[in-house]
Amino acid sequence: MVNLPSFCRLQYHSAIANIYAGRQVKILVTPILLTLLWLVANYDNVKAQSVTDEKSTHRLRLKSPSASVLQEMSASGSQISLNGRTFPGSWLQKHSQSGKLNVHLSDGAIKSLIGVDLLNSDNPAKQPIQWFSSPNNSLILTSLLSTGYRYLDITSFAIASGWHMEVTGNTLVISTPSAKVTNIRQSKKTSGDTIIIDLNRPTPWQIEQGLPIKKPQISRLVTDTQTPKTFTPSEQEWIVTLDAITDPSLVERYTSLTAATEVGGATEVEGDERVISPSSPSSPSSPSSPSSPIQQVEVVNNQTIIRLRVPFGFAPRLSTLPNPNRLIVDIRPDAMVERRIAWTNGLRWQQQYVNLEQERFPVVWLDINPRTYGIKLKPLWTYPDTLVGTAPLIQTAQKHLAVAAINGGFFNRNNQLPLGAIRYNGQWLSSPILNRGAIAWNDSGDFYIGRLALQETLIGTNNVQLPLLNLNSGYVQSGIARYTPAWGATYTPLTDNEIILVVETNRITNQLTGVKAGEIPIAIPQNGYLLTLRGNATSKALQLPRGSFVRITSAIAPSEFNRYSYILGAGPLLLQNGRIVIDTKAEKFSDAFAKQKAIRSGICTTRTGNIIIAAVHNRAGGAGPTLTENAQLLQRLGCDNALNLDGGSSTSLYLGGQLLDRSPSTAARVHNGIGVFLAHPVTLHPTPSRRL
Repeated sequence: MVNLPSFCRLQYHSAIANIYAGRQVKILVTPILLTLLWLVANYDNVKAQSVTDEKSTHRLRLKSPSASVLQEMSASGSQISLNGRTFPGSWLQKHSQSGKLNVHLSDGAIKSLIGVDLLNSDNPAKQPIQWFSSPNNSLILTSLLSTGYRYLDITSFAIASGWHMEVTGNTLVISTPSAKVTNIRQSKKTSGDTIIIDLNRPTPWQIEQGLPIKKPQISRLVTDTQTPKTFTPSEQEWIVTLDAITDPSLVERYTSLTAATEVGGATEVEGDERVISPSSPSSPSSPSSPSSPIQQVEVVNNQTIIRLRVPFGFAPRLSTLPNPNRLIVDIRPDAMVERRIAWTNGLRWQQQYVNLEQERFPVVWLDINPRTYGIKLKPLWTYPDTLVGTAPLIQTAQKHLAVAAINGGFFNRNNQLPLGAIRYNGQWLSSPILNRGAIAWNDSGDFYIGRLALQETLIGTNNVQLPLLNLNSGYVQSGIARYTPAWGATYTPLTDNEIILVVETNRITNQLTGVKAGEIPIAIPQNGYLLTLRGNATSKALQLPRGSFVRITSAIAPSEFNRYSYILGAGPLLLQNGRIVIDTKAEKFSDAFAKQKAIRSGICTTRTGNIIIAAVHNRAGGAGPTLTENAQLLQRLGCDNALNLDGGSSTSLYLGGQLLDRSPSTAARVHNGIGVFLAHPVTLHPTPSRRL
């Protein structure tokens, strides 16, 4: 039996499409027939619109399509206004198969702006979520991929929650029903503090990591030597914001601590040293006592803002519960929520604590099958027309439309220049340095990890052969370096008294001497390059006169790297064939770097041929892993060959509009990274203001 509305909808859209395409329509098309077809095809929408509902003020409003069906009424944007506050966040609206206009938010936006928890899933098309609901009664949202994001259909979720939404240009405007904080309770557990925020109804919430808080310096006397010992304990601010108001009497229970109570006692003077005499601690029942993590509660523009003071090594873990509605804030050393989510075919997001003897490390990683149709990995750098510059990884990944990315190799943070290998589509953008580790791959899903060296030789008149130390690199040595158009339109000298040779179509056309560092930028010819002679190499300029012809030969060691179109260098090498092979001296890292405990990024191949990109943060209650510990952690993930990437504040793991491993406010700007790309056939564009 033919479904009449579906049949008429097909006929109607087919007729309109043929008319606008200038084709002859084989059925009798008249305004009356088109009107009848549209009415039957959109019967559900017309019927829904005819039903009035006094409670529809806060409900999602879906209008029937206008006569201009050609526009499809699909749109996308990169901003979300939530109850008057505007955030970056990707969204799109799209017709479903039934003809309804549905709204989709990127999973990063629904997680960070609404407070929705993404639950474990093995089906990329279906994402279970939890939001003020029973863990045994999760809602499942359908997903779709487009332009670097995974979008979740929130239409039914929004209607059930009483939201009102409309589109204004690039912005999706969301208004949620007013909510109220009815109580704030605190308790202490062995694992840390717990804060329970009671609400009269579910409401969006956000958590943001603030700046480190440094207490005033405290000096205490060591009894055996009477020598003052100074230490500076520190804490971290976290900010919880709820779209809810709070009664003034409840707000007054929480006030900011004064400077005296922050220090915790009276001040005495012994000689030239200030010594703190500890006073009696405040009563545990006092909400604003120094032992309380809540430092301030305030209501601003109908939002409740709760400022927390959290010891370093601890972090908040937030969750929600229904009946009654509660937001639970657990402050604990192991705050990361463990996840295993099939994000799309060939890409799985996982995070869990990995044990090394008595230590527990939070590890966040993406497990990627590079042989999956449509998945490609490519190096990323900040600007397409120059190698100079840094930016947060989240910005670089979004600009390149990567669905996922991890920060890459080392760079000079001061002048924002690369310090390692970058090769793209078979072209060297920046040369490797110091025989350090690198990863190479091709579009067929083949990978190779090893220590890498590139030797370029300049051959001039009378068979003069001169080694070129670096290509497009911020690593400065005495010798000859080369800068091509990949560096940018110009080169500004990095050291004093450089001699610069301009080479065009393999001929030296100009020579500049005595150039000062950081002063005059010199144009790089599009049909050639610049040779920069530094230190003792300036004497070689006599062997390279103006007008002479030159050519360059190059060799890669080991030669296995020649097989691969893409290369990115970092180091040190961690694993080869499942064995730990760290040799910081061979890769010329400092002893301090070799012994350091730090947050780390890494990339590896597994025995099954997959790729893992991983971020490892501070162990529960302590510092990050050493290089050896990082190698052991990657072994436990199933890695066979592994490379250490730049770490510390550079460590950033990106997926679909969000950083998975840290708050964006704590991530440093980086020079380059490795991006994961998918084929996306759908591209939507913003439309003028209208309600949905």
